[in-house]
Amino acid sequence: MRPFAKIRRGRRILSTLRRAVTARCLTMVGAPWFSIAGFTVILVNAMCLGLETYSWAAAVGPYLKLVEHLCIAGFVCELLIRFGASLDRPSAFFRDGWNIFDMAIILAPLLPGIRENVTLLRLLRLARIVRAFRLFPSLRIILIGLRRSLPGLGSFLLITVLVIYGYAMLGWMLFGRAEPDRYGTVGQAMLSLFLLLSLDGITDTLVAGREITPWAVPYYVSYMVAACYLLTNLLVGVVLTALQEAHDAERAAARGKESGPPIPTADNTPHQQIAKLREALDALESQLTTTPPQPRTPETPLEVVRPGSS
Repeated sequence: MRPFAKIRRGRRILSTLRRAVTARCLTMVGAPWFSIAGFTVILVNAMCLGLETYSWAAAVGPYLKLVEHLCIAGFVCELLIRFGASLDRPSAFFRDGWNIFDMAIILAPLLPGIRENVTLLRLLRLARIVRAFRLFPSLRIILIGLRRSLPGLGSFLLITVLVIYGYAMLGWMLFGRAEPDRYGTVGQAMLSLFLLLSLDGITDTLVAGREITPWAVPYYVSYMVAACYLLTNLLVGVVLTALQEAHDAERAAARGKESGPPIPTADNTPHQQIAKLREALDALESQLTTTPPQPRTPETPLEVVRPGSS
């Protein structure tokens, strides 16, 4: 029984150590300074990447390399702390897409074929900026809102292409001969109208069109109303609706966490309950091995009460 007791005792020590590491890492991940420190490392990494574009950066190249290595060390430490926060359930760490993304960003430069490619390395360093979205809930809501708006943006792009194509055909018929460099083909006309979506140079374009045909005024005015105002407001509405849905979903998830069943703590998880049972078994075994058996005492005879006796 003693070898089994030693094994149980070793498992108990490892379980206690794992609980302590998990609790410590969870405290660090939940602290506000942890997100601020991660965001600071991301900003420093982005600044180093931008400084390399200047010619005078070659003089401070070794210092930039040192800062780059320190940023990588900071990213690795952050990833290890996040893994430690999921040490009791390692599968939960790998189910998080952000953790997989962080591992790919950190480990990819070590792979052969990528570490020799300067362009890929710079792209991977630039991709580290995207990690800022996971640090702050407001940025995550924006990212989720943009993802939710993708189906609506597809419909918006289809409507925009149809509107610009229709006006491009009208422009080709009105200005194709007078302005062949802008409206000579439907492709050139669509490009010219696309550039007019920002209303840059619309006054000069309208004046030049009036010299060609009087239909230029209703043509450009209707295009400004339909494409520049209505379509722009439609795009803003699609994005705002998606952001509101993402915000509502995040708030509903937060309420569900607050009102739902309590999250198992370090004292009532199934693993901890099993550990407590093992501790109780070890205590019983130690008592059985150290406590001698107690002698049995004779039972006290019962007095027989006769009827009529006082």
